[in-house]
Amino acid sequence: MGNTSSESRRRESCDTREWLLSGESPAISSVMFSAGVLGNLIALALLARRWRGDLGRGAGHGNSISLFHVLVTELVFTDLLGTCFISPVVLASYARNQTLVALAPQRRVCTYFAFSMTFFSLATMLMLFAMALERYLAIGHPYFYQRWITHRGGLAVLPAIYTVSLLFCSLPLLDHQDYVQYCPGTWCFIGHEQSTYLRLYATLLLLLIIAVLACNFSVILNLIRMHRRGRNSRCGPSLGSSRAGPGSRRRGERVSVAEEMDHLILLAIMTITFAVCSLPFTIFAYMNETFSREEKWDLQALRFLSINSIIDPWVFAILRPPVLRLMRSVLCCRASLRTQDATLTSCSTHSNASKSADL
Repeated sequence: MGNTSSESRRRESCDTREWLLSGESPAISSVMFSAGVLGNLIALALLARRWRGDLGRGAGHGNSISLFHVLVTELVFTDLLGTCFISPVVLASYARNQTLVALAPQRRVCTYFAFSMTFFSLATMLMLFAMALERYLAIGHPYFYQRWITHRGGLAVLPAIYTVSLLFCSLPLLDHQDYVQYCPGTWCFIGHEQSTYLRLYATLLLLLIIAVLACNFSVILNLIRMHRRGRNSRCGPSLGSSRAGPGSRRRGERVSVAEEMDHLILLAIMTITFAVCSLPFTIFAYMNETFSREEKWDLQALRFLSINSIIDPWVFAILRPPVLRLMRSVLCCRASLRTQDATLTSCSTHSNASKSADL
């Protein structure tokens, strides 16, 4: 009973505290803000270069940049906005040595911070889902994709996701529920008092992660089928068939599979990153409030959730085409060697049979 009352007093102290405790350092927040802004700006610069290159190559052929890279650009833009909207508030708190509750009357800064955290975390996950769904439709349902999915629709994804996120994250505000300030006083988020909404939010993130993983798994299966079709067609034209077309089709198919593999590797790593960053928050949402605070799960969960917007652009910046080709070669090396051996054996048998038929 004594532990419960002391924990209750500690929670109330964190929620109403107006001054930061001595010894609190802004170093971690400063590094996170700098890394987030720098990473997103580098990623946007690389994407702009990719856009110019794709537009230049497609000028005479009626091609434009891929819809996947449009969605990647929107994701990086969302991460940059989230970093610029959230981190400066924390740095201002450290600079004035005041908690978020004390920075403005009626807990306005605390409400702003918590709303921004929920909004940008949900928007990021919805963007990853849109990217995974785009790959799933492009690979698994190409006819539907060619007919109905357009670049104009891709540009409409961002405002649509922002609208959905805005409506969902505004529910606590419409219900006149206050957000909770967490120790050391530089974080505000959904409180355990709003357990229904907190668990609904965590469940939605979890379902989106599962949906993204399902789309990625389907893309993997379709890429395996494409690879097998390309392998079966490598023996050359059959008797009586044209000799001009198959070679170009095989080259085009190999390029297509390689490009899709690059997209899949990039998307898979971003998805794994978000899943790892969201897992502590999901556990926190379903944990008992007293236990979560005793083990400091609240602060760790919120930090993990905010790290995702920092990691995503660096993933894109590091995984340039040469690195993706290296990863693809490492992942597919053994399978390719086995495939080549099987293909050479099959082609040799096919050639001998053809010669026997000619004799």
